[in-house]
Amino acid sequence: MKFAYHHSMCPSEQYIPLTLEAEKLGFDTITMPDSICYPKEGSSKYPYNSDGSREFLDGVPFMEPFLLTAHLAALTSTVRFTTSVHKLAVHEPALIAKSLATLAVLTGNRFGYGVGISPWSEDFEVTNVAWDKRGKRMDEMIEIINGLMSGEYFGYKGAMFEMPEIKICPVPTVRPPILVGGHSKPALRRAARLGDGWIAAGGDLESIKEMVDQINEFRKEYGRDHLPFEFQSMTAEAYSADGIKRLEDIGIGEVLVAFRDVYASEADDKTVEEKMGMLSWYSNEVIAKSR
Repeated sequence: MKFAYHHSMCPSEQYIPLTLEAEKLGFDTITMPDSICYPKEGSSKYPYNSDGSREFLDGVPFMEPFLLTAHLAALTSTVRFTTSVHKLAVHEPALIAKSLATLAVLTGNRFGYGVGISPWSEDFEVTNVAWDKRGKRMDEMIEIINGLMSGEYFGYKGAMFEMPEIKICPVPTVRPPILVGGHSKPALRRAARLGDGWIAAGGDLESIKEMVDQINEFRKEYGRDHLPFEFQSMTAEAYSADGIKRLEDIGIGEVLVAFRDVYASEADDKTVEEKMGMLSWYSNEVIAKSR
């Protein structure tokens, strides 16, 4: 099992000390979310908490994850960075590919690109991207990004995008894995057909197992079950050595842990020292007992 620390939208001055401490304590990955803005008025519901409300995100500090990764990677040497998840569909694929390639080169291949479709129509509105056919748009974007990572000339003609043959330089020596988030049937299919992994945003052991099994069935259907694939999950099972064993038994290879309820409305008022204590507890009681 691998272990990823989720800062859970902490105050900006805490990222550096907590990242350095997590690396020292044996965490494998630092993972970070993405949000562009909080709309003053909006109708979209948030799909990953019980009531669909999103007030808990009003005023929460979100750092731009590519810039944050570059900053933190320059101060570390072994820990990997991932997004969980970046709202890919509201961006432009060639520009994302350029940024992703640069980030992978700068970090020495220490970046995994977790992607998802924003559940908020307002994200599409403020970036002037059509909400309709957003799933098809994201599918083609993944194909374009992966094609450009080859470093060779690559062109594309699809339903949503047309691009003349181009190449970008530099590209990393290892293509960054694309880890697809989402619990819907289309998201699970997308992970199986186009992704190098899948990220669960929560759920109990039974529901996570059902989704893992479904993805594996889809991977066989697409003839991709022989390829490497990462299963990541946020879940309450991740906070004990026994829970880690149960997650391993259903195929999860990396857990994403935060030390507060990211969906709660309470402010993040814990000090760096308090959070370091939580990291140390987890390292001693879960990581050390699971390896």
